[in-house]
Amino acid sequence: MSRQFDRRAFLRRGAAGAAALAVGPGLLAACATDEPRPGRKPGAGSPPRSGGTLRAAFVGGGASETLDFFKGPSALDLVRARAWHGTLGNLDPEGPDGVRYGVLKGIDVSDDLSAYTLHVRPGVRFTDGSELTSADILHSLGALAARSTLPVYRLAAANFDLARAKADGDLKVVLPTLRPIADGRMILCQGNFLVVKDGTKNFREDMPSCGPFRLTGFTAGQGSAFERYDDHYGHVPHLDGLELRSIADSTARAGALTSGETDFAHDLSPVTARTLADDGKVRLVPTKSPYLVGLSFQMNMNTEPFADPRVREAFKLAADREAMVKTVFYGNAEIGNDLPSMGFPDYAEGLPQRAHDPERARKLLKEAGADGMRIQLTTGPETPGMVEMATLFAEDLKKAGVRASVRELPAGQLYADFAAYAALPLAGSYQMPIPALSTYQMNTAGGSPSAFGWKQAETDALVAKARAESDRAEAKKLGTRAQRSRWEEGNQVLPVFKPNLNAQAEGVGGIGDDLFEQFPGFSQASLG
Repeated sequence: MSRQFDRRAFLRRGAAGAAALAVGPGLLAACATDEPRPGRKPGAGSPPRSGGTLRAAFVGGGASETLDFFKGPSALDLVRARAWHGTLGNLDPEGPDGVRYGVLKGIDVSDDLSAYTLHVRPGVRFTDGSELTSADILHSLGALAARSTLPVYRLAAANFDLARAKADGDLKVVLPTLRPIADGRMILCQGNFLVVKDGTKNFREDMPSCGPFRLTGFTAGQGSAFERYDDHYGHVPHLDGLELRSIADSTARAGALTSGETDFAHDLSPVTARTLADDGKVRLVPTKSPYLVGLSFQMNMNTEPFADPRVREAFKLAADREAMVKTVFYGNAEIGNDLPSMGFPDYAEGLPQRAHDPERARKLLKEAGADGMRIQLTTGPETPGMVEMATLFAEDLKKAGVRASVRELPAGQLYADFAAYAALPLAGSYQMPIPALSTYQMNTAGGSPSAFGWKQAETDALVAKARAESDRAEAKKLGTRAQRSRWEEGNQVLPVFKPNLNAQAEGVGGIGDDLFEQFPGFSQASLG
């Protein structure tokens, strides 16, 4: 299959998508309401208008969607949870500690980096009227996050001795570290460590919460409804209500937006976004660096022949990164260099850009005795571009002599059984935009399941040393050395960083003010 043919195929798909926009509303009949739409004619610089219900469409997980965000792997599960529950904090490069605090008012770190003291914001109340205390923080971290199988939540247990964590009164939590770390604030305040009441075991619609909205209805695979929580500790939302709709198809999400059925469409495909470019009623709002999503392919070093570094290098050299950016994203993406976290301060700048060299790849495979190998690449439409990237990568591998095929799972299913996913020989993936050393620990260090067989104690030690270094310049040097090791020997092909191509109705504002751009929040959103 030639690149020219690929390009025509993508353009044909785009034409079909544009035609399909007109039928989008029909797909949402199950979630539609009779509430009239508010007017949207604000003048330039108009203050946010209070009231109204904002409707937003996301890729969901179908029947596997869950209110228990510690188990829910889909973007919609986390977005729903962030509207409903209070967060410890969010990453904020402009904040004094690199974070913006939520139900916490601050975090102190001991001089020897052996303990973190979390200061609970006084006066935070759950919807049942009870006040949030240190006991709720301890339960959310120690009893729930630590038991989650999702790597992002296991970061707390991997860095802090939660068994020895203790309350110091109602408004302080002392977390001993398992080893000295200087970047613990950026782990605890990634936007996904949310707080529920002490003793919570089962997640249900009427459970107490302390987020900006109260959950009033939920149907897995369809959507959820919220009303404003007027006693929210922070910024009380402008909106009266919020609806989050589960719509797997990018074209249908865009159709719902252009028809007025929704006000916000999350993570559209590049093809779909192009059909909206000239629509004066909507506005494209792509995320910007460092909030770009790394699209990657994981080679399982527990599966032959990926234990051989020559094979791993061959797969990296086979990827035509520039063609992927042009063909899948129409140039609106960044070329990756097989390392996550591009744009964050601890990203390893200065490493040579990986070349596209199919001849060298073919030679390495032959040297390793793997020429002509057969491999199946498993992926799914967890975020737009993943399946298209896999299709092109399979074609690149064929040019290097690999008999590659693509297996596409339905939306929301790729990570549903994480143990099965981590056992795949070659799998598509995407990386959340968080700092490089946190990403390494979350996905890689200590041979975690999501590391796909990568076990390098020396690199782990370098990362640990970098994270224990209070001097930022020295930490950067150590972190770069560790990332070079991953670049040279690692089992990840990361060819592209793409923005989330979000779109919203003209007049909608404030969504970007909620931070955590990959998983938007609506606490400061307004309808104009």
